[in-house]
Amino acid sequence: MRQELRFPFYAKFALVLFILIAITFILYVGQSVIMPLLMSLLFAILLRPVSNFFERKMRIPNIMAALITVILFVLVFAVLFYFISIQVLDMTEDWNKMKTNLHQHYINLQAYVKDTFGFSRKEQEELINKAADSSVESGKQMLGSTLSSFTDSVMNLVLIPVYIFLILLYRTHFIKFLCKLFDKKHHKTLEDIMGTIKVSVQSYIVGLMIEFVIVSVLTALGLMIIGVKYFILLGLITGLLNLIPYIGILIAGVLTIIASLTGTTDLSIIAGIIIVNVIVQLLDNNLLVPMIVSSKVEINAIASIIGIIVGGLLGGITGMFLAIPIMAILKVIFDRIDELKPWGYLLSNDLPKSFVFRKKKVAPVPEQES
Repeated sequence: MRQELRFPFYAKFALVLFILIAITFILYVGQSVIMPLLMSLLFAILLRPVSNFFERKMRIPNIMAALITVILFVLVFAVLFYFISIQVLDMTEDWNKMKTNLHQHYINLQAYVKDTFGFSRKEQEELINKAADSSVESGKQMLGSTLSSFTDSVMNLVLIPVYIFLILLYRTHFIKFLCKLFDKKHHKTLEDIMGTIKVSVQSYIVGLMIEFVIVSVLTALGLMIIGVKYFILLGLITGLLNLIPYIGILIAGVLTIIASLTGTTDLSIIAGIIIVNVIVQLLDNNLLVPMIVSSKVEINAIASIIGIIVGGLLGGITGMFLAIPIMAILKVIFDRIDELKPWGYLLSNDLPKSFVFRKKKVAPVPEQES
């Protein structure tokens, strides 16, 4: 009879830390390869029902069904990109007016600094020139990193559709590989994990798309009511950035304020923008997210925030977007493996009212007869 090998707690904890460090290192070093693959995997899971429809209902061969599915996917994003490009071109037509408004805001800011802190405009100009000279070198480095990031983004735009097509084409091959990787007694658990991951990821991404549309429409309507000129473009940008939980909406708010100030010299527009963003976020966080998004992944807030920060450090914006679905996939796996269930509970959004350690009852010692 084979004896099961048991490790003490400190050995298990050290092994877990080593695995986490190894995975983090691999993700950081190989982010240019791993991040597009993970993104493609998520979209492939989302598009699998479409490919199955063409195969089973339309009687189209597997390779053609996968190709048509990817083409439709690319067309949807191409239409969205084209619509945003039109809005940006409309915005650039007012470039001269935007420069005039920005110059007026700069003059008003200088006057405010002079009245509040006592710095003359000449002193302010000198400080700005010194700061500009010291930031030239950092600006060159930033430009280099921006160009590198742009090149990587263009490469990913080409690679992701290719990866999606190949994953859809070879999905049965990958499933058979997983079955060969694990013993037959674990196949039922493996099937349960894969089925739950498929449903969870599909529901989550569809929920994000619905949330994107609603947030974009609500933000655009609110900005239109308060008189922001580029309300359609800013509404779309807010909806897109809102796909990054917690952090994206802050970036969207700052961009909206900056873009709005270029279209008018009235500073009161800032208050209106803040009110619109707060109202939309209240509706999003209290209605849309609980009903459409959070119910699909069941990840608690602290795990989500930490995951998004770590994802941003490892993979930038792509890593931040992937953080929540990857944690949802990990939670599905953890919940179905006995040794990993505590980690699945750690990620869950279960909030018990209280917890009391059960005291071990000690049997009374019988009195000895004298």
